Amino acid sequence: QVQLVESGGGLVQAGGSLRLSCAASGRTFSTYYVAWFRQAPGKEREFVAAIGRSGATYYGDSAKGRFTMSRDNAKNTVDLQMNRLKPGDTAVYYCAAGIPATPSRATSYNYWGQGTQVTVSP
Repeated sequence: QVQLVESGGGLVQAGGSLRLSCAASGRTFSTYYVAWFRQAPGKEREFVAAIGRSGATYYGDSAKGRFTMSRDNAKNTVDLQMNRLKPGDTAVYYCAAGIPATPSRATSYNYWGQGTQVTVSP
């Protein structure tokens, strides 16, 4: 069983940066992939980024070149550094953990956090 708690969301102007963190409980955290998804009002949940057990990263098209994901297995944390934010990045961001066949597929993840709101003003 893994419990995930996101933090770091907030309000930022376009062009600014935010760093999201996901803290996990459970001694098996290092064996899981961890991903970030986001969901804006009226839209489907969208894949943002994922990181594998060895640190390999995967990014959705919206995140490439602007977002960087990292993990610290000793601290059971995963971070998402988001730069050059745009109003279109406004959403609730969710952290998820699992052993996915496809890192970008939300249904592949067993454990989810409650989400953190990111709002980017024009």
